[in-house]
Amino acid sequence: MEIHFSQISERLNNRRFSVTDNAQGLSDARTIFHYHVEENAVWGTYKGGHIRLGNQVGRATGPDTIELLYQCLTTDGEILSGWSRGTVGIDHAGRTTLTFVWGWLSGATGGGESSYVELVA
Repeated sequence: MEIHFSQISERLNNRRFSVTDNAQGLSDARTIFHYHVEENAVWGTYKGGHIRLGNQVGRATGPDTIELLYQCLTTDGEILSGWSRGTVGIDHAGRTTLTFVWGWLSGATGGGESSYVELVA
């Protein structure tokens, strides 16, 4: 069965997002995520707040789901990495939303849930 990833591409490619909820994580409303999509490949960069520089790589796993691996360098000089599984949605204002379940793989322990909303110019 062929999975169509057009919604992922339409909703994420070359779009920026900020954090709306991430109680257990390091990123916050000052952290900006910039995503790119090509076929089912998803990648991006992020920085701001406690994150000096970060990047992500992953894939679309369904019409509105993605999985990512991420790594970052914090403003304190720590190197951290982790995994996440996310769902792409739309809020009442028509902005793209992302919700993730995530966990640390290296540099920290634990995990949590986080939410993001598209930054509209």
